[in-house]
Amino acid sequence: MKLYNELASWWQLMSPAAEYTEEAAFYRTTLCNAARQPIETILELGSGGGNNASHMKHHFKEMVLVDISPGMLAMGRTLNPELTHFEADMRTVRLGRQFDAVFVHDAVCYMTTETDLRHAIETAFVHCKPGGVALFCPDHIRENFEAAAEHGGEDAGERGMRWLSWQWQRDPDETTYFVDYAYLLRESDGVVRVVYDRHIEGLFPRATWLQLFKDVGFTHKVIPFEHSDLEPGKHEVFLCIRPEA
Repeated sequence: MKLYNELASWWQLMSPAAEYTEEAAFYRTTLCNAARQPIETILELGSGGGNNASHMKHHFKEMVLVDISPGMLAMGRTLNPELTHFEADMRTVRLGRQFDAVFVHDAVCYMTTETDLRHAIETAFVHCKPGGVALFCPDHIRENFEAAAEHGGEDAGERGMRWLSWQWQRDPDETTYFVDYAYLLRESDGVVRVVYDRHIEGLFPRATWLQLFKDVGFTHKVIPFEHSDLEPGKHEVFLCIRPEA
């Protein structure tokens, strides 16, 4: 995926941190309201460019970020230089400690098989203190997926980006869907180039998610995702608790 590798330096022009204010507040509030004790430490798996963390970090004593992409971690370190970052895969990382909360944003969409998804959930469980909370936020589950197109982009001085995305599924019985991107990238010398990028993302029924949470050991709850840009009740996230015993 070019966006997270050779194009990572364009991330803030595609998805600026300022656009995450409302979203990050929802995640933080959901976690804190569910926690049995005040959350002081939080682990984010698949932290990307650090946009959510840039808003959430002010409310916790410690926030640790994990991502598989060196380019995106570089963007995250620029935005959140005071936070600890680890380059690692959410399916296999083991930091040897536990946190009051674990947050898994839309990077969980790149788990394209049930095995991958189970491993990511296991990682969250292992790093969650007994009695702690975990929040999983996939873009879609099978029940709410629809083909769609989006566009956007920003300028920064003489440098600019415009993008178009198209999400679609080839076969409704598959556990994946495609997100095809076209990027128009304007360099400071005025030259514009076009880049095509395909992302393959996982798509699982709600029942699969809930069964995997149960198998790993979490208790769980489905929470409607509330955001002013989205139709009420259209999307959902999964709130999990690691039992104390």
